[in-house]
Amino acid sequence: MNSGTFVILELLGGVALLLWGVRMVRTGVMRGWGDRLQRFVEERLSNRLTAFGGGVLATAVLGSATAMALIVAGLAGAGAISAQTGLAVLLGADIGSALVSGLFASGSSLAGVLAPLFLLTGYIAFSVSGEFRPRNAGRILMGLGLMLMALKVVVSATAPLREATLFHDVLQAVATEPVLGFLVGAMLAWLFHSTLAVILLVASLLMNGSLEVAGAVPLILGINFGGGLPAVSATLDQPPSARKLPVANLFCRGLLAVSLLPFARQIVDIAGRLPTDPLHVAVGLHVTFNLVVAAVFLPLSSFVVNLVERLVPPAPVVGDPLTSPRYLDSMSLETPAIALSNATTETIRMSELLERMFRMALTSLQAGRLENLKELLPVDARLGNYMASVHAYLGQLTQDGLPAGETSRAHEIMLFASNLEHAGDVIKLSLADRIRAKIKQNIQFTVSQRAAIEALSEVIVASLRLLPAALSSRDVAAASRLAAQKDRFRELEDEIVRRHLGGEHVETAAGARDNALFIDLVRDLHRINSDIAAAGYPLVQAAGLLSSSRILNVGAVAGAR
Repeated sequence: MNSGTFVILELLGGVALLLWGVRMVRTGVMRGWGDRLQRFVEERLSNRLTAFGGGVLATAVLGSATAMALIVAGLAGAGAISAQTGLAVLLGADIGSALVSGLFASGSSLAGVLAPLFLLTGYIAFSVSGEFRPRNAGRILMGLGLMLMALKVVVSATAPLREATLFHDVLQAVATEPVLGFLVGAMLAWLFHSTLAVILLVASLLMNGSLEVAGAVPLILGINFGGGLPAVSATLDQPPSARKLPVANLFCRGLLAVSLLPFARQIVDIAGRLPTDPLHVAVGLHVTFNLVVAAVFLPLSSFVVNLVERLVPPAPVVGDPLTSPRYLDSMSLETPAIALSNATTETIRMSELLERMFRMALTSLQAGRLENLKELLPVDARLGNYMASVHAYLGQLTQDGLPAGETSRAHEIMLFASNLEHAGDVIKLSLADRIRAKIKQNIQFTVSQRAAIEALSEVIVASLRLLPAALSSRDVAAASRLAAQKDRFRELEDEIVRRHLGGEHVETAAGARDNALFIDLVRDLHRINSDIAAAGYPLVQAAGLLSSSRILNVGAVAGAR
């Protein structure tokens, strides 16, 4: 093998190692702390500035503006975030990603020391710990180690290129033809699906003198434009409300990048006067570019969103009827009875969303597919949006005072909307974690365990089916049957737990582990059913059919009527 071929193979291998390291870090963060990151961002959506700051911090941890763009697009698609606020998060995400790139590139001189340290520590954490988050912390450390190791490989591979005439001719063409450099940078960012990886590649070329600042400037402008393309292509099959945020972000980055391209030589002249090395000049340009994008377009986010809405066609009328609340008519607030009926209707629609979530989780559990769990996030975001809308609507209704009966009814609806949202959280956070652990650890439940889960799931689905009649018609008999589902579930659960805690499969360590996961999963199902069955309790209690947390004989319902 001649030396030129070996250099190319070594360079490509280093790039592949770099991309794999970036992916490991992103995967570790999303699996271990993805829900917390999303909640962190959601808690900062009150205004554009806090949303912007949340985007910076969350992406600095995640290390991928593209991944953050997909999270925010999912929230926008579920109606949980406005387009203006979502764009603010993405502008912050670009800065967070740029800061991470700058940190890695600037600290690449320590790669020889840190890479083996991160790899060793990460391997130990991943191999020794049986806990989910410590294992993902190990995955993150190994990813960081691979990224730093890849930097060493790329720097080493490109060192001989300093003497290569053809390579110098190519880089000279990039330096003298800014448009070519811009297109190359954009293409690499799109192909790699990682701005971080491409910036680190450019940094390695600058470190060994293969590339000069004159060639790096158009490349960096192109990289910043191309960095917005993966999120756009990844959301092409999503609703317009989700698609327009990545498009708006790409518009902001692209407009500034294209505007600065004619002034590439002037930027190089200014950079040449700075008392720093080419590597830090390039890193500073990348970070500064994203700061300028945010400074210019954060105040103009409404204008940008309105412009993009003209480019992205609206969704057709036919679609998912549960996308967002439809019946919370403000005009009906003048007639409390109608307003309460509207809020009840939306709460029943929440139960349909919850059933959808529950069936997604069951499908993942039965089929052993992690992909189904990803679908829980946008549906849970819709549940949160429904609950907030119902609470705000009934808050408006009660602020001017209502008769005691209607006030009590409004509070019941608000409480139950909260219960349904909590049940969704149990599915997304706890039940999904159990299912994820079962799949990752390749745990196989016994026939009796699978039958038990199926029986308990049938009780939950039956509770969801009883709910509309109990909630809308105020039928005491229907409410009594719904509330009795809690006792039915408890009796079945007690029998299952008693049977499985004393089973033969508990005698081995693996059997004990599998059984513990099974019991935890049963407890999660208990919490979900309790949140649903709680809808029947206020009416049953008012009818005098509730005694010591147990439903009296349903035959007494006729007398109560």
